[in-house]
Amino acid sequence: MKTDLGGVNVPVLRHHNAALVLDLLRAAGEPGISRLELAERTGLTPQAVSKITARLRAEGLAVEAGHRASTGGKPRTVLRLVASAGYAVGVHLDRDELTTVLTDLAGTVVTRRRRPLDLGAGAGPVLDAVTGEVEALTADGPDVIGVGVAMPGPLDHRAGVPGRVTGFPEWDGHPVREELSRRLGLPVVLDKDTNAAALGLALRPGAPGSFAYVHLGTGLGAGLVLGGAPLRGDRTGAGELGHQTVQLDGPPCGCGGRGCLEVLCLAAVERGERAEAARILGAGAANLVRLLDIDQVLLGGRVVLAAPGVFVEGVREVLAGLGLTTPVSVETEAGARAESEEEAEGGDAVAEGAAWLILAPIFGK
Repeated sequence: MKTDLGGVNVPVLRHHNAALVLDLLRAAGEPGISRLELAERTGLTPQAVSKITARLRAEGLAVEAGHRASTGGKPRTVLRLVASAGYAVGVHLDRDELTTVLTDLAGTVVTRRRRPLDLGAGAGPVLDAVTGEVEALTADGPDVIGVGVAMPGPLDHRAGVPGRVTGFPEWDGHPVREELSRRLGLPVVLDKDTNAAALGLALRPGAPGSFAYVHLGTGLGAGLVLGGAPLRGDRTGAGELGHQTVQLDGPPCGCGGRGCLEVLCLAAVERGERAEAARILGAGAANLVRLLDIDQVLLGGRVVLAAPGVFVEGVREVLAGLGLTTPVSVETEAGARAESEEEAEGGDAVAEGAAWLILAPIFGK
């Protein structure tokens, strides 16, 4: 039964406060954090923090992890998140490849699987493949709380239904979220690939408050983060960078337009002209910087990761030529910024971000 006091929903408030504490435990990592620090950073009373942490310990989500010297009085007890208390699955459903990851509550990748896939094979065979990969990841019986799925847009993340995916219109209106949830017996969240990646990147320690994650792989798109939160738009339409017209009489694009950034950039990649592709990508990044006044541009995706230095320098040069000083870097799935092929190899920010579609609400994100 819900109890309202002065218009405040007490169960919701309790959940919110617990999420604040859990998020601080997550951010503290292995060193942990004391109850006093939790009270100071949340604005809650020490008594409230003690009740919340006692409940989290009873539920197996937090554990005492030693003591820390204090400036006066007895040493402070330090608490730490029990990352193994639950797991999430992230699925990156690309046009020609399927990547799945199993992460713990802290978002650390425990297992990764990758296999070829043809998105044009149709929903039945593709979702069969997703089901098989998720079942293989969870065969050892981890406590999985849900599955996040990221795929090319356009799509409706609230309804869990894709739209007319560029080049694959047969996906339009298919109930992906509902069908996968039925097949797997788990909660499923569906979002656009770039949105998922941006969410995961936004939740890393030290993430900028506003940035664009520009993804160049089998397609081109952007995930936007403003004020620390992903910007999806009411129809999940924000960040369609690839279908920004930059050449009015340019070549036709699968979206129905002409001279789109995506078709021009991918054509340069196909010709082996990476520097030209980077220049085109830089033009799109510059438009984002000018439009949104973001703090940083993060590059990712298979094509970028194959030559990170070329793309970072190419985009930087375009921005600098326009008098824009916004930092540009490549973000790997491990959270380190990379500017060499060796450093960037193997990253998949989309799959990891897809797992955060499930994890983020636990921490009030």
